[in-house]
Amino acid sequence: MNAPATPKHAAYICSGCGLGDQLDIAGLEKVAKTEGKMAVIKSHPFLCNAEGVQMIKDDIANDGVTHVCIAACSRRAKAEAFSFPSVAISRANLREGVIWVVAEGSDHDEVRQEMAEDYVRMGCAEVKKMIAPAGNVKETSSKKILVVGGGMSGMTAALAAADAGYEVVLVEKTGALGGFANNLHKRVPFNGPYAEAQPTGVAEMAAKVSGNGKIKVYLNSTVAETAGAPGRFAVKIAAESGSVSEELCGAIVQATGFTTYPLDQLPELGGGQANVVDQAGLEAMAKAADGGAIKRADGKEVKSVVFVQCAGQRGTGGNGSGQHLEYCSGHCCATSIKQAMYFKDQNPDIDTVVMYQDLRVPGMGEDFYRSAQQKGVIFTKAKVNAVKGGDSCQVEFKDLILNEDTGTDADLVVLATGQVPTSGVNLDDWTATVTAAESGDAAAVEKKSALQKISVLNLNYRQGPDMPQFKYGFADSHFICFPYETRRTGIYAAGPTRRPMDMFQATEDATGAALKAIQAVENVEKGRAAHPRAWDLSFPKARLEGCTQCKRCTVECPFGAIDEDEKRFPKFNEERCRRCGTCMGACPVRVISFENYSCDTVGMQIKSVNVPDEFEEKPRILILACENDAYPALDMAAVQRMTYSAFVRAIPVRCLGSVNTIWITDALNAGYDGVMMMGCKKGDDYQCHFVKGSEMAYYRMSKIDDTLKQLGLEPERVQTQEVAITDSARVVKMINDYVAQLTEMGPSPMKGFG
Repeated sequence: MNAPATPKHAAYICSGCGLGDQLDIAGLEKVAKTEGKMAVIKSHPFLCNAEGVQMIKDDIANDGVTHVCIAACSRRAKAEAFSFPSVAISRANLREGVIWVVAEGSDHDEVRQEMAEDYVRMGCAEVKKMIAPAGNVKETSSKKILVVGGGMSGMTAALAAADAGYEVVLVEKTGALGGFANNLHKRVPFNGPYAEAQPTGVAEMAAKVSGNGKIKVYLNSTVAETAGAPGRFAVKIAAESGSVSEELCGAIVQATGFTTYPLDQLPELGGGQANVVDQAGLEAMAKAADGGAIKRADGKEVKSVVFVQCAGQRGTGGNGSGQHLEYCSGHCCATSIKQAMYFKDQNPDIDTVVMYQDLRVPGMGEDFYRSAQQKGVIFTKAKVNAVKGGDSCQVEFKDLILNEDTGTDADLVVLATGQVPTSGVNLDDWTATVTAAESGDAAAVEKKSALQKISVLNLNYRQGPDMPQFKYGFADSHFICFPYETRRTGIYAAGPTRRPMDMFQATEDATGAALKAIQAVENVEKGRAAHPRAWDLSFPKARLEGCTQCKRCTVECPFGAIDEDEKRFPKFNEERCRRCGTCMGACPVRVISFENYSCDTVGMQIKSVNVPDEFEEKPRILILACENDAYPALDMAAVQRMTYSAFVRAIPVRCLGSVNTIWITDALNAGYDGVMMMGCKKGDDYQCHFVKGSEMAYYRMSKIDDTLKQLGLEPERVQTQEVAITDSARVVKMINDYVAQLTEMGPSPMKGFG
């Protein structure tokens, strides 16, 4: 949508919620008129009520208003009341941002009014640089859901989507549905009374999937290529026979499950020796017995069995000699309890011992554990040091209760090995291999071919053929806020591909992933962002005539949303974009922007603030606050009536990753005494809603010291802080301490030169 030929700007100022009692509303109107240059200025005693909202609607409909600045409460409040889709809207935060955080009293009246006037200036300046986005609707949008993997997770996701009325394409690489569950004799109980193992139900679910008219199943097939973006994924499906089918899909659920950690990697625990098996091996023995006596490979009935928990898991391996899997696989304790009961149900006299360091059975697993105890299963807190296989296996362990080394013999030893996700190619490995292959390294060319063979999705993204992974190989997703969303928009991970889990958790996970896939295709149809800004109709655009082809935007985009065209200019796939603005922050020549968020919308706010000179002893501190955690923390501090300095001016940003260093330079040149950026936690346990935004911001800011030195400024004048949404008290102290530090340093030497 292009800007109207004759834009008309209006400012609406609320005097409710105590604003009229503590602020000079007439003074704010004057600022909006004389400095904000707004064509229409109106105040209302209760702007968010039906009368106030109707007043704005009438001006839009009858008076040609195209740009609206609402000076009232935080943009996080009354979002529905102040929703006017046809116009550009800015919000000046006078309630949470001014009167609720500045202490009452005559000494504060002046600075409170100055603060409010600045926010009105900022709101007016911002909206003038905005355009109401119209969205990005594609005519070829598909709502079909692709599910990759036909195990319990994949079948659950497929049925959930089909039951909601969506067509589904299910791709399974083997000749039968069911996945790992096909190998199980029974499953851990998932409903009351949680005392006995239960049938897997996998055959019934497979029949239900195969008989569903909305689900198209491809067996003995893999995904050969995935091109496009949400709403228009062009997927090639290759069958073992050599035939290739094509499907146009709107979203993807990857439910490719896991493999078990290899027994031969655990020689210290008897891996590879006779009569030492893993849990999968015991399931095969139990399934063959079908309720009868469980027999070893040599045909001998098992009369004594030892289960070794955390075999090669949780960072120390079986005997502390080295690391295997650093994480807990979640299901193993309950699985060992189930398998111990296989023996007790067949013959109560079988000696059955579970050796554990920690027994983890969340939910109703406690009832299952108690049931096993009642059947005579012995649970021993012990650290197993070594296992020797053979006709009579020997288990050496340290009894952690008696604090002594001892041992026992058993006919069979079962190692509780962990889950290794089937996630496809590690992109760090892929990038290094491709780089080496392009330089002519023959070994790298061969390795690249091998990596392509293990790819699950075979994405034709420039960033690599599969989704980014955590260091353990699980699909990278935001565990707290967006557990199913991976770093590839419209592609959702479910089940043990996402994190270790049992069958019940995996089916719940798959239902959630299917619902997110449905949300994605519905948003695409409307031209909206997928998440977390699910209402946002904007998308990035670039002035290619100013582009230097530095590729920073394509490299730094956390979601693989940007490719390169044939001329090596950035090519935006709008449906992949999460609207974080990281590309905008990365661009050194500032040619990337959104209609409603750009270098200008923020830059003009910074420039519109009235910066006192050095003699007024009123510092100005700019706060760039992430809208997802830091800005809400500031609002929550206001709700609790915590007070902080009236010398700060806070601007919400979509993500710290969107912060362009020009904003910092402009603020310092204008005489601001300091700049504080507040963003989410970065690192392996990140809290950033956009995954890498905070990390990118910290990296960029680490290079700003040279700029500060050139300006003759102390490095302490620019700070970057990690803030959680719950940090309301901490953020107040952080601000006040920072203002005190700047006051001690003295005014910026740049004052008067802006």
